[in-house]
Amino acid sequence: MQTLALLALGACALALGLAAGACAAASPRRSFAAVAMLIGLGAGVPAAAQNASGAPGASVSSGAPPVEGVAPGFTGATGWLNTPPLSLPGLRGKVVVVSFWTYSCINCLRTLPHVRAWAQRYAGQGLVVVGVHTPEFAFEKDPANVTRAIKDLKLSYPIALDDGYQVWRAWRNRFWPAIYIVDAQGRVRHHQFGEDGAAQTEQVIQTLLREAKAPMPAGTVATDLGGIGMPADLDSLRSPESYLGYAQASAMASPEALARDQPRRYSVGRLGMNEWALSGVWTVGPEFAQARDADGAIALKFHARDAHLVMAGPPDGARFVLTLDGQPPGDEHGLDVDAQGNGRVDASRLYQLVRQRGTVRDRRIEIRFLDPGVRAYAFTFG
Repeated sequence: MQTLALLALGACALALGLAAGACAAASPRRSFAAVAMLIGLGAGVPAAAQNASGAPGASVSSGAPPVEGVAPGFTGATGWLNTPPLSLPGLRGKVVVVSFWTYSCINCLRTLPHVRAWAQRYAGQGLVVVGVHTPEFAFEKDPANVTRAIKDLKLSYPIALDDGYQVWRAWRNRFWPAIYIVDAQGRVRHHQFGEDGAAQTEQVIQTLLREAKAPMPAGTVATDLGGIGMPADLDSLRSPESYLGYAQASAMASPEALARDQPRRYSVGRLGMNEWALSGVWTVGPEFAQARDADGAIALKFHARDAHLVMAGPPDGARFVLTLDGQPPGDEHGLDVDAQGNGRVDASRLYQLVRQRGTVRDRRIEIRFLDPGVRAYAFTFG
């Protein structure tokens, strides 16, 4: 149960640069809830950013947060949004939150409400939040896509674009999401890897602002955790993240063998739990499966409160219809689908398809596309 909960939250170790895109389960610690990427750093997570157990998570301290190391900065960023280029030396005297994220990652989307709220509440006390957007998928390297995403997500704080992973590597980071807290002297004093630990991270922010002699408002920030930011229902989670591109696909159940990088007609047979299948003519590439004709479909059997699919559409968008156990979803439709199951792929992003309102149980969905050209990347759950 714990292993599946962790994987469904995106705790997947991905080996960058390996042709096969190998994917391996991380340690079964659901509290980390982060995507780990092995980027050729033999030492992995730096020793200064490990807790006492030696495993990545939220740093733990009593009293003043310990010094974990000197913050590396943002050299190598490929661009900036919401601000001219920033540097940590230029922010000396400020407490800085450095938030590694990518906009189609559900774990990141569930963490952003906290980061956004900290930026708003503590800006007057000397806090600066810097998001570092390090992409997972190719479409997340497009500045126009990221600009649209930060507008939709109402992020007004500075965002560094890290398309070449140079900032990621400088910080020796391995996780989406990852949050580092830098004090007024430019030293890392706390880290949070994954979704858990927001309350402790806010306490560290307050402590470091007090160290910097900033006046501190009473209490902690009120955070809106509705919508896509609602925490995952871990007690009901039985489905892991599942990729559709052949580099990482492991749960395809169409009777036909997968044909790499060429069109093939697929069909849906019997689905086991956490298996998916294609119907119609699709081309499966390393990152995504693309519908070649109208009426292509994807079927999935899962067990989770929420089901999401990362998709990209053709320039004019693409319509789809979702059924839940063969029927319109009704009250259990997700944010991007109406009660009749109608939705539209209008941007390259994560789409919430289902949110179960009652008892969470095994469900089967089918997403039928009424227009060709949709690219489907990965299912995630919550």
